[in-house]
Amino acid sequence: MSAITFDTLRYAQRLREAGVPAAQAEAEASALADVFATGLGEVATRQDLEALRIAVKSDIDARINEAKSDIVKWVAGLLLGQAALVAALVKLL
Repeated sequence: MSAITFDTLRYAQRLREAGVPAAQAEAEASALADVFATGLGEVATRQDLEALRIAVKSDIDARINEAKSDIVKWVAGLLLGQAALVAALVKLL
């Protein structure tokens, strides 16, 4: 993961120039630096998202193939059942 460079001194100076009291400006700069330092570990990277996409696609493909297999089994069973029913009806006639 790439690090974000955050200049707390410059940020606090800009806040002070905008009229924010010095103590508040420094506290806000420090708090924002903490957010950048700790919060970025929770951010997904492109690689994370790509790995998730591949995993989900794999899972979906597997489920689709399993469903197709089940459908083929059901259709084959129905066809065999129909053939048996037709054979029984032909014997009756």
